[in-house]
Amino acid sequence: MEIKFHGTTVIAVKKDGKTVIAADGQVTMGNTVVKHTAKKVRRIYDGNVISGFAGATADAFSLFERFEEKLKASNGNLLKSAVELAKDWRTNKILRNLEALLIVADKEHLLLISGTGDVLEPDEPLLAVGSGGQYALAAARALLAHSKLGAKETALESLNIASQICIYTNNNFQVEEI
Repeated sequence: MEIKFHGTTVIAVKKDGKTVIAADGQVTMGNTVVKHTAKKVRRIYDGNVISGFAGATADAFSLFERFEEKLKASNGNLLKSAVELAKDWRTNKILRNLEALLIVADKEHLLLISGTGDVLEPDEPLLAVGSGGQYALAAARALLAHSKLGAKETALESLNIASQICIYTNNNFQVEEI
């Protein structure tokens, strides 16, 4: 399954006991911007988990709902829920066609979940997805190494840098912190 994404930037940063997921608000259809203020990050599981997505909006909302069901069934165990969602996503004929990537986090873990069955916990305290994800990731790496910015400030400045490079990323940012 090959997933191609363009049209958003989502970044997650962990620093000093805080985890932030932030995203831009742009939605594009082809080469046209159709919305500037989309909400691509959200709190789920009674506010104990934060999440963000890149990909098809309806697909991501379906996945958020399923992921929250998995969290409820596992009493909030993020790792177990992520693995269960990835298994379902990969093996279910209907879910297999959903095109999105999810970043999820609780106070301890930061994970990327994909439809190819991947559940990845990064080696570093950063994750990014979407068309501007690599720009934001590079900026965040530099900021973490060479500044005293906190998690939220690092995420926002990284998105700002990505928005200056990626035409599918705007500067209407949403942030969730845990």
